[in-house]
Amino acid sequence: MGNRVPGLDTLTQLCEVERQVLVQIDEDEVIAFHRGLVQIPSINPPGDVRDAIEYCRLPLAEAGFETEIVAMDEIMPSLIATKGGGEGPVLAFNAHVDVVPIGERSAWTFDPFGAEIHDGRIYGRGAGDDKASVAAQTMAAIAVARSGLRLKGSLIVNEVADEESGGYKGAGYVTEQRFFTPDFVIVGEQTMNEVALGEKGSSPTAITVRGRTAHGALPWEGANAIEAMSEVIVALRREYWPVIAARTHPYFHPSSASVNLFEGGVKSNVVPDYAQIYVDRRLIPGEDPAEVVAEIREIAINAVRDVPGVTVEVEEFFPGAAATLEAEDSQLVTAMTGSNGKLGLSTSLRGFSMATDGRFWAQQGIPTIIYGPGDPRLAHVPDEWIGIDELLHATRAYALAAVALLA
Repeated sequence: MGNRVPGLDTLTQLCEVERQVLVQIDEDEVIAFHRGLVQIPSINPPGDVRDAIEYCRLPLAEAGFETEIVAMDEIMPSLIATKGGGEGPVLAFNAHVDVVPIGERSAWTFDPFGAEIHDGRIYGRGAGDDKASVAAQTMAAIAVARSGLRLKGSLIVNEVADEESGGYKGAGYVTEQRFFTPDFVIVGEQTMNEVALGEKGSSPTAITVRGRTAHGALPWEGANAIEAMSEVIVALRREYWPVIAARTHPYFHPSSASVNLFEGGVKSNVVPDYAQIYVDRRLIPGEDPAEVVAEIREIAINAVRDVPGVTVEVEEFFPGAAATLEAEDSQLVTAMTGSNGKLGLSTSLRGFSMATDGRFWAQQGIPTIIYGPGDPRLAHVPDEWIGIDELLHATRAYALAAVALLA
């Protein structure tokens, strides 16, 4: 394929600087880099991404980026590669190199770490989530460097660890330590190359019911925590799920919740004195995590009010976070949608339903959007894949966004 940009001659809206950058994107190089990255098993857990981070660092260093590896956990380093400096805005590309486990190998048609190409797709664990974004960001940044474009600020490529386990040892550590302070952040995740203005929030909630054990032959002597918890679950489904389903936002799926974990019981012939559920609660803009926990607590308490001998506790499973939302007319959004428009891609705006590392910057008031190749419904499933065309489109779009913000 070489460095041909399909239809470049027909994209009359491109300025000369943009053309100079795009011509530096070599399609074969992008594909090869992506495949090589997918072939590195960076499964989380355990989360060892050292080989994947070094794989990203080397070509950026060769292209003239100053590179730094930072880590709070030795096996979970993150990369900070910087081009430019001095006065001017700082644009950061961020994506993660850790991937979820493959699950049952028999469910895969393709080798999970083979990066095999079939019908214009690259298959493998992390092919979309999130190594397509990593590859596109890295190759876009290298194209900017190779073009000789003089930046009025800095371009930072920040590829991180630990996103699949909450991000606290990856982007969370990077932002906490303030290794760099960006003016704009583009987080690479699977948005099908559409601009996501933000992400849903979360309020992970644990509900615990405590009762009293007794012999299974004498159940009236105990207080059955599992049976009491069933009352809580039914109350949530009947009283709370409909309420939150009615909470909507033009860029997001409705507010939602589901009971995703259940723990309880002592032994098959013992009345259980303990039961706990995990409620996966996702928030739209305007919902407050603390208020959400209080809503759930009220329903849970009322559900077991008439059940003798039991108590209920409702608390955060781990700290929640409000939804994030960047302004439609911000400079960052305009740059990214403008890049898409010049490439003939969608200029529609949307929200992102899953959690991303973008929240760490957005919560600091830093303009942050989510953009990347791939369908989020393919993340974490067997035979995960990315379309080669969308990988290349994303690479060009990231590059044009950097030109718009830094040239």
